[in-house]
Amino acid sequence: MINNETISAISTATGEAGIGIVRMSGDRAIEIANNIFKPIGKKSLDISENRKLLYGHIYDGSKLVDEVLIVKMEAPHTYTREDVVEIYCHGGIISVRKILNLTLDRGAVIAEPGEFTKRAFLNGRLDLTQAEAVIDLIKSKSEISYDVSIRQLEGSLSGKIEEIRERVMAMTALIVANIDFPEDEIVEATYKSLDEDANYIMDNLNELIENANRGKLLRDGINTVILGKPNVGKSSLLNGLLRDERAIVTDIPGTTRDVITDYVNLDGILLKITDTAGIRDTEDKVEKIGVDLAKKSIEDSDLIIAIFDSSRPFDDDDREIIKLIESKKSIVLMNKADLKRAVSEEDIKDLLGDRNYLNISVVSQGEILKIEDEIKELFFGGEIKESSDIYVNNLRHVRALKKARDSMYEVKKDIKNEMFLDLLEVNLEDVLSSLGEITGQTTTEDVLDKVFSEFCIGK
Repeated sequence: MINNETISAISTATGEAGIGIVRMSGDRAIEIANNIFKPIGKKSLDISENRKLLYGHIYDGSKLVDEVLIVKMEAPHTYTREDVVEIYCHGGIISVRKILNLTLDRGAVIAEPGEFTKRAFLNGRLDLTQAEAVIDLIKSKSEISYDVSIRQLEGSLSGKIEEIRERVMAMTALIVANIDFPEDEIVEATYKSLDEDANYIMDNLNELIENANRGKLLRDGINTVILGKPNVGKSSLLNGLLRDERAIVTDIPGTTRDVITDYVNLDGILLKITDTAGIRDTEDKVEKIGVDLAKKSIEDSDLIIAIFDSSRPFDDDDREIIKLIESKKSIVLMNKADLKRAVSEEDIKDLLGDRNYLNISVVSQGEILKIEDEIKELFFGGEIKESSDIYVNNLRHVRALKKARDSMYEVKKDIKNEMFLDLLEVNLEDVLSSLGEITGQTTTEDVLDKVFSEFCIGK
C-alpha cells in the first residue's frame, strides 16, 4: 500500500506570510532538492550534515527563484521514516508554487491529502489513532480539544486499546492451549476465571464508550441552537454570548430571516451557536424558508436554548416550540424580566410542565453569565476542567468499540452457559479484530483513504 514515489507539497497555508514551506518525502527527495538548490558555501545538500539548515538559493536552470533555507532529514528518524527535505522560502503564493513546480518537474509527484501522515502510519511511526489525532490537533478550536488531541497523539487511547487487546489475547491463548493441549500441564481455563477476564474487558469497553459523548463535545464543541418566536430576544442573546454586536437587533418581528452561526469559547469549550429565524406561522416566503431552516437545525443540535417573552401572553407558536424541543437537551429562558410580566406562574407551568427555567433579561451581561453557568452545569457538572481521562472523540472509534462490546457480550453469554471453548475463541477473535480497526492493525485501504482524505495537503 506504500507509494514508493517521492511526494512533494506546500505545507503552509495559501496567502501572504513570513515564510512558506515546501516539503518532500521519499527516496529521491535529497536528489531532487540538490538539483534546484545552490548553497552559499562549499557544502551541497547531499553532503551536508543531517538536520542542519543550509542557506542558499533556488534556481530554475540559471534563473533565480528565491532565497531560502533548506534542511534534509535522513530516514528513518523523520516524520514519515523516509528521507525528508523541507524548503523554507518567502511566504506568499508565487514563490512556494514556483518551488513546488520545480520539484515536480524534477521527478516528484504531488502529495495527496494527508499522505505524509499516511506514510508515517504505513511505515509504523504512528498508529491510526495517533494519525487521526494529528488532524484533530490541526482543527482544534479550543484549549481543551487541543489538550485531548495532544494526549491522543502521545498514545493515550492506543495504549488503552492495546491494554484491552492484551487481555483478550491472553484469554484467547489460554482457551487455545486448553483445546489443543488438554493433556499437558497448563493452566486450566475455568469458566470462573474466564468470566473474571470477560468482566474486566467489558468494563473497560463500557468506560471508553461512555466517555465518547464527552469526548465529542470536547473535540467539536456544543452545537447550540437559539430558538424562539420573532422579537423575543434571540439576537440579543447571541450578541450577549458573543460579547459582540453580531446580529441585528430591532423591535420589528422577523428581522432575522436566515441562520446565523458563530463561536464562543466557554472556559476552553467551544460553543457553536446558531441564531435562527423566529418560529411563527407566516405567509412571507423568505421568512418561511428561515423558519424551516430553524426547525431543521434542531435535529443536529446538542443543546437548544429556548427563549420566551414573559412580557407577552403565550400563544400557539410558543406551544409549538415546546413540542419541538421535547426530546432535546435544552435550557428554557423567560426573557424580558425587566419589563412588566404578562404571564402568571400558572401560565408558565401550563406551557412548560415540569421544566425548569431561568427568569432573566438577556440585555444584562450578568444574566448572560447565568446562562453560561447553566450550560456548564448541564454538560460538565458545573465545572469545565481538564482531566486525565481517556476520551474517544471519533465516530469510527465508537463504532468499533461497540462492535467489540457486542462480541464480548456473546463471549460472556457463552461462558455463563458453559458452551464449548472453541465457540468462545471465535467471538474473542471478533473482539480483537474490532479493536484492531481502531489502531489500524486490522483495517482496509478504503478506511485509510477515508481517514486521510480529511487531512490538508502537505500534512
